[in-house]
Amino acid sequence: MFEGPLVSPRDRRKAWIDSLFVDHAIFRLPWTNLAPVVPGKVWRCNHPTPARLARLKRRLGLRTLVNLRGHRRCGSDALSRNAAEKLGLAHVDMAFESRGAPHRDRILRFFSLYRQIETPMLMHCKSGADRAGLASGLVLMFEGGRAEDALRQLHWRFGHFNRSRTGILDAFFLRYQTDAEDRMGFLDWVENEYDESRLKADFVAGKLSSFMTDRVLRRE
Repeated sequence: MFEGPLVSPRDRRKAWIDSLFVDHAIFRLPWTNLAPVVPGKVWRCNHPTPARLARLKRRLGLRTLVNLRGHRRCGSDALSRNAAEKLGLAHVDMAFESRGAPHRDRILRFFSLYRQIETPMLMHCKSGADRAGLASGLVLMFEGGRAEDALRQLHWRFGHFNRSRTGILDAFFLRYQTDAEDRMGFLDWVENEYDESRLKADFVAGKLSSFMTDRVLRRE
């Protein structure tokens, strides 16, 4: 686990080793699931390397990097924070879970942050599949979209599998679609009716899919 600051070339080497082989960035070097969420304004992807982040800043005109993993003691985190600072990007931490019912307070905090964040912005988690899908779905709801729009952000093409434990994120948007979409706004529902405990109790994950995401793919 990388814990130190990036002060010396030795620190950077240690950060890269941790990023590549502990945080699995070696698989992200040749592959990204970059995609627009709100064209020209909001983008999503897996955790970008410093070089990829620099290219995306030039290509997309990025102003803000949103880290959906939260502040972590790992080489990938240290490298992307350092890269964002060098590139003049605002760096925002907005941690979400991938296997639990989304927390009401975090959704409302994200909405508050979203109203203030300078765009274009890029959101990332580790694999760009689950937490990035949740955050992208939330952004679409903040923008006045419908649950069916949000659910498209939780898709296998990004690496998301709704039959695993991460399927509780799909269940969250489906619960709003079924219980409230035609009678009240999304944020009103989140604030006044959404029941995290009930959603968690009602959701049942598939064992094989969960084994694949948790043990084989080693998702966070």
